[in-house]
Amino acid sequence: MPSAETRFLRPQTAQQAVLAELRALIVRGEIPPGSAIVQDALAERFGVSRVPVREALKILEGEGHITYAPHHGYKVAKLEVAELLEVYDLRDVLESYVARVGVPKIDDRHVAKMQAAMQAMDSAADREDMIGVGVQNRIFHFVVFDASGLTRAVRMIRQLWDTTDPYRSLYFVKPLNRETVNAEHSQIFEACVSRDAEAVVGLLEIHRSHAVQDLRAMAEAAQG
Repeated sequence: MPSAETRFLRPQTAQQAVLAELRALIVRGEIPPGSAIVQDALAERFGVSRVPVREALKILEGEGHITYAPHHGYKVAKLEVAELLEVYDLRDVLESYVARVGVPKIDDRHVAKMQAAMQAMDSAADREDMIGVGVQNRIFHFVVFDASGLTRAVRMIRQLWDTTDPYRSLYFVKPLNRETVNAEHSQIFEACVSRDAEAVVGLLEIHRSHAVQDLRAMAEAAQG
């Protein structure tokens, strides 16, 4: 039986709690790219002083999620087109590598989780909950990545996804995009069930290419 010491879980500090929640709001697109971030409003929203908010904002700035300009304050970062293309080039390399390792390791639990994510995406779309669609889309893909056991590579992929997730929620607003995603997910799922790693790699490449076209247009529009 574990000792009281090993069972003890240190509670989050106010700064850690604010950081986690604010990062999630940005990544899910609930605070869109280019939006101003008002420290007093966040402090009131989270029921904390400005100190943990300020500390969290500094960390998010270091992660590239937000930017700071003197006399203008903080804003959610906008993605430059060149950065978007770089992110997807890196994803091409990392996700292909991870999928080749992960797909042969997929078992019935992974299959069930992918099915559940696809069903949850449909339910979220029916409710017009595009943030929920994005969350379930991410779960679907990371079942394959996590199956690889390549924790460092998966961590890097997760960071790359964080960069574009605020735009991905907007991408799912278009019904045609959702139809394309659903059709491609079904193909990826069947290839995973067959444990056909090369088929999954090829389908993921097509899947990313369709997404990057639309996301690029959004990034260009955001740049004005």
